[in-house]
Amino acid sequence: MRSYQPDLTPPWKKSAPAPEVPAEPDLVVEETVTGFCGAVIRCEKTAQGPTVTLEDRFGKHRVFPMEPRGFLLEGRVVTLVRPSAAGPARPSRTASGSVAVPGARARVARAGRIYVEGRHDAELVERVWGDDLRIEGVVVEYLEGVDDLPSIVREFAPGPDARLGVLVDHLVPGSKESRIAAQVTDANVLVVGHPYIDVWEAVKPSSVGIPGWPAVPRGQDWKTGVCRALGWPENTGAAWQHILSKVGSYKDLEPQLLGRVEELIDFVTLPS
Repeated sequence: MRSYQPDLTPPWKKSAPAPEVPAEPDLVVEETVTGFCGAVIRCEKTAQGPTVTLEDRFGKHRVFPMEPRGFLLEGRVVTLVRPSAAGPARPSRTASGSVAVPGARARVARAGRIYVEGRHDAELVERVWGDDLRIEGVVVEYLEGVDDLPSIVREFAPGPDARLGVLVDHLVPGSKESRIAAQVTDANVLVVGHPYIDVWEAVKPSSVGIPGWPAVPRGQDWKTGVCRALGWPENTGAAWQHILSKVGSYKDLEPQLLGRVEELIDFVTLPS
């Protein structure tokens, strides 16, 4: 008589075993059921089995069981396992939280662009997203204000292969900035903004070492007023360099800015 194995599932219906990947700190994965994406913070052994804690780019933590085929790594299904004491070197991450690509060359610049209001905005975006932007071939330029945004957009001549993303300060209902932004209706242009009067406020006070950003009376130059309130020399250029030096990664920025910049990068790089 012919001998049969206990499992009669045809070979073509069986799931191929997923590769096992050590859950090293800073490894960025996506949990397959919830879609939660984050970097590995730690692994723990519990009575129910091993778990892994992930941290997303906004600092939120979630704990997941390390089940077979439970995660995606760069789009591939994998099984996370606890790293050995002498595991491989953990992958490094860019300042934005993305997995670094060692040795990657900057891509030739796309026709699409991201415009920001001023030099400080551009320097902050470069500090956190610079590595990502070079790989994607996205150039960031600053406008020195958005008063002439509609004419700037017309001059840029956006199209499906040359999208334009614009980051605007103080984009809140009723503001001058919101009225200007509403005049831009081209489908190949995305105008987004954060609620802060100036991009300085998008840096977390705790990162700068202050209790909070002070309220500046209307009619007074905001940056100068901040320097006065904090007891800093009234040199806004030096003050900004001090603030910028405290930004090491996305963790030093407010979510209201993080989400908008990521949205712009996706808009100018993803296929229409």
